[in-house]
Amino acid sequence: MRRLASASTTPTPRPRDGYFFEDYQVGQHFHHATPRTITAGDVALYIALTGARQPTHCAATVATAIGFRDTPIDDMLHFHIAFGKTVADISYNAVANLGYADCRFLRPVFIGDTIRCETEIVGLKQNSSGKTGVVYVRSNASNQHDENVLTWVRWVMVHRREASISATKPEGQTEFAATIDDSAIHAPRIRNASDAMYNATGSTLFWDDIEATGKMLIRHPGGMTIEESDHMLATRLYQNTARVHFDLHHMKNSRFGQRLIYGGHVMSICRALAYDGLENVLSVAAIEAGSHTNPTFAGDTIYATSHLMSKGAINDDVGAIRIKLNGYKNVDIEKDTLTESNQVLSLSMIALMPRKK
Repeated sequence: MRRLASASTTPTPRPRDGYFFEDYQVGQHFHHATPRTITAGDVALYIALTGARQPTHCAATVATAIGFRDTPIDDMLHFHIAFGKTVADISYNAVANLGYADCRFLRPVFIGDTIRCETEIVGLKQNSSGKTGVVYVRSNASNQHDENVLTWVRWVMVHRREASISATKPEGQTEFAATIDDSAIHAPRIRNASDAMYNATGSTLFWDDIEATGKMLIRHPGGMTIEESDHMLATRLYQNTARVHFDLHHMKNSRFGQRLIYGGHVMSICRALAYDGLENVLSVAAIEAGSHTNPTFAGDTIYATSHLMSKGAINDDVGAIRIKLNGYKNVDIEKDTLTESNQVLSLSMIALMPRKK
């Protein structure tokens, strides 16, 4: 697939050292290499790295019983593979990925599907230091049938090739809505989901049981320590070659002196930990907003909480729950006061859950 360096149709080669902040322009388009066909090995390795247990994604008997043609891959694996396609063009020279908005899962993805991605630069903002800037992008992923399967906005801090302290105003769009309307949520038609999920999980908590007052807070009991080998396997699985995650020699000269854990991997771990307490979640339909509030390193132990904010009926079979999923590192999740200093993730997402019949 061609990589386009402008909104025109003239292809230009990617710089050997990657793109830096001053290389980007609002309106610029990239058609990312290389398409990725999803395999059963991808799914098995993802489960090995995250401990994900959501029945819809790991039990074919459950998936087909509720109406899927096969087992859809985990939504977060879907996101990471698509995200990984964009890294070489957007965040190879990143300092850090800062946030997300308007992420919508538009269609399920199955083993055998081939994912390709394209990105538009929608906003630019130079930082006052003159050494970095923030790049705002809209990325879209599609399958082999040219059907859109995922769309998302993210913003990433990128190094400048040469420092410049000249004052520049932000260009394009640098602010995004913090909520997604229920009408924009894709919910596949399913059947008998409450019975199938109960038989799989034994949990009696369904959409109907969720308080719509924002008072339900779940401190998920488990924790997961991220080993150096875990996050390196994960970034390779996602084909995320950003230097901050991949290149220890490069990062030894950074202020951290070591590689950062890819924030998306932290998202996956938190979602996997949230299974205990939210066993009957069918899938993630959207991420309304998200940010990595502190860096995570190999050796950190991650814990998660879910604040159930509100709910809405999508159709007769499925309801949506707005969840504030927070990740913390190196805490006693049951006893400690959870503060911003030990928080590593703030993620506002919309999850789908069966309605009782």
